[in-house]
Amino acid sequence: MNQIKSENSAREQRILDAAADLIIHYGYDKTSVSDIADAAGISKGAIYLHYSSKDELFEALLYREFMQYAETWFGRIEADPNGGTLGGMYKAVLYAVNRHAFMTALVKQDTRIFGHYLRKPGNLFMAMESPSLRSDFLQTMQAAGAMRTDVDPQVMAHIMDMLSYGLVGLVEFKKPAQIPPFDALIETIAEMINRMLTPPDGASNEIGKAIIRQMADKALAQLEQMRTAKQRRLA
Repeated sequence: MNQIKSENSAREQRILDAAADLIIHYGYDKTSVSDIADAAGISKGAIYLHYSSKDELFEALLYREFMQYAETWFGRIEADPNGGTLGGMYKAVLYAVNRHAFMTALVKQDTRIFGHYLRKPGNLFMAMESPSLRSDFLQTMQAAGAMRTDVDPQVMAHIMDMLSYGLVGLVEFKKPAQIPPFDALIETIAEMINRMLTPPDGASNEIGKAIIRQMADKALAQLEQMRTAKQRRLA
């Protein structure tokens, strides 16, 4: 018999807040449902009124963190006069990743934090990190005249990934004093991307923003579809 889930949204957010703190500090594998219940100040049974398993709780947390991250970078794009350029878009994404600890760990595929969940078939990372989505975005920008046509979108998507991974991962190999200020790095990367990819006759910033909105909606719909499908299988 299926259990009816609680609609206590305040308690649900308290559970997710506690889970976020514990998993960032101790990792998914070392964090138990009992640990989360204790940190949230509730009983273990109360957690199961919201989530049927630790995996379901973790995926709800990932979904919340990803949506907050998306809100951060999308807000930056809309507020930036140059947000519709490829450099502006990439700058907003990197600022948002740096602001959200879970997204930094996601970019790094941090095994200490995400543990064996990374090896589970059909995990939510597959929807969050779709290589084809990034390549499709660059192809769409090319077709709209917002990106040079003599650049291979797949190669460029891979290079942009390399820059992202390097930015968040280099701290493990270099001393903090050897790394330039984050803002300087981001601004330089954005300028480099714009100089390299903007067509000779320029590009429409508003067209770029419209494409970003379209692709963001597609990415969020894909994530929601995957999450809903998993919830139906668990029901």
